[in-house]
This record gives sequence, C-alpha cells and structure tokens, in this order.
Amino acid sequence: MYQFPIGAIVESFKQETHEAIRTAAQMGIKGLQMYCTKGAHAPENFDTAARRELLKFVKDQGLCFSALCGDLGHGFGDPEQNPELIEKSKRIIDLAKELETDIVTTHIGVVSEDPNHPRYQIMQEACYSLAQYADSIGAHFAVETGPETSATLKTFLDSLGSKGVAVNLDPANLCMVTGDDPVQAVYTLKDYIVHTHAKDGNLLVKGNPEYIYRAVHPVPEEAKGIRYFEEVPLGTGSVPFPAYLKALEDIGYRGYLTIERECGANPAADIKTAYDHLKKVMAEN
Repeated sequence: MYQFPIGAIVESFKQETHEAIRTAAQMGIKGLQMYCTKGAHAPENFDTAARRELLKFVKDQGLCFSALCGDLGHGFGDPEQNPELIEKSKRIIDLAKELETDIVTTHIGVVSEDPNHPRYQIMQEACYSLAQYADSIGAHFAVETGPETSATLKTFLDSLGSKGVAVNLDPANLCMVTGDDPVQAVYTLKDYIVHTHAKDGNLLVKGNPEYIYRAVHPVPEEAKGIRYFEEVPLGTGSVPFPAYLKALEDIGYRGYLTIERECGANPAADIKTAYDHLKKVMAEN
C-alpha cells in the first residue's frame, strides 16, 4: 500500500482562502500549495503578521504548506526581464521558508533541445542564480514539467550542477503538451523530483510548445485559437495513475501528490473525486 501524502492547490477550490483551507481539511487533504505571485499573498503585500496568522490557521486545521507557486508568467528567457523576475522569485522563496515549506514551483519557459539555442544560455544563467540562492537557504525552485520532454529537462538541469533548481512533476502537462510518457519521466527525473501535481488531461492536437507557452512573440496567426489539449477530472484522462504512482514508489519519492484542477464547473467536487481516486489507487497497491 502506497503512503503518499495528498495535497491540493488552494486556488483550485475557487473559494476564499480560509474557506478553501477548511474545505481541504474536511476532505482529509494534508498539504496545501498556494499562489504567491500577485494579490494579497505576494511577498510585497503579505506582511509578517498576516503570514503568521495564515500559517497558524493552516496548522490549526491540521494541514501544512507542501509548496508555494511562484510562477511569474514570463519564464526566464528574456535577459532584460530576468533581474527583476529573479529578485521577486527570491522573495517568494523567502516567504516559503516563513510558511515552513522549502519548495516554490515555477515555470522557467521552454527549454530547447538544442543547447546552442540563444535562449538556452539565458535560461541557464537565470536558473543558476536561482539555484545558488535556493541552495544557500536549503530550499528548491521546482520546475514544472510540460513545455519540454523529461529527457530535455534532465539535460538542462544536469548542466546547472545543483539541486537548488529541481522538479515539480506534473504528469498531465507531459501528456497534454509533448505527449511524453509521465511514467518514464519519473525514472528520468528521479534525482530532481521534490514535488508533484496530481492532474489529468488529454492531448488533442500536437502543437509547438514554443507557441503553446508563448515563448516566442508574436505567436503565428495559424497557431492561435487551437484547442491543443484538455484538462479533465483526475482518473478520466491519459495519465496512467497506477503505473505513475508505482514509479514514484520505485524511486523512493515520499513527497506530496498535490491535486490541481484548473477548470470545471464544480472544482471542489472534482478535487474530492481526485482525492478518492488517489486513495483507491494507493490502497490497491
């Protein structure tokens, strides 16, 4: 029987923060991931007293923070934007430590298969800076999988020589965007995985990740308006969760399976369905 703790993204409930935390606790969820990039929970708007109050509330419900989401929506492919984005990312990981988690998940952009691509070195330099800072405080920036295959991402991470930039493995993104096998991705990225998302989906039309993630500007007209993928309730899409969880067990992963639901008319019900499905798969193995 697998024993992975199950978490959920606070914003996935589409409820006020405290209400969402209570809902998660009532379901039996143990960990929370919260967006901290803008609004009330961005570092510049979230003072020490408010941080302590929220952490106490979370603990009083019997929960903890499994990670924060620090995706600033730009990646690190633009050298002019990077100094500001890197500094804000550092403040988010400082916030994570105050909220007693060591993990901030983020998208870094689209990693090219070609290490000679002009954006490759730009992203390397930004991630090296992030990795050094994370290492210095015992934390991780966890790159969310999806824009590139797991093999390409591993090669990029190996080039940094650090675990300060690690992996948040999202199996659905791999299925939906690159068509990569999420089970093999676990074995490929085993040395870097510090957090995972539990999400499901299907690839509808194979597209260029550079366009899907808007890594190039402008996106060609012919690439706009295409429904490349669909996110679906966990257990109803292309992610083979029994094999995926077995792979996580095989590599000795003991972190969170954090449920993410980005659409749907009743996200709280979908999160409960996901929770029940994960518990069932774990009980059967």
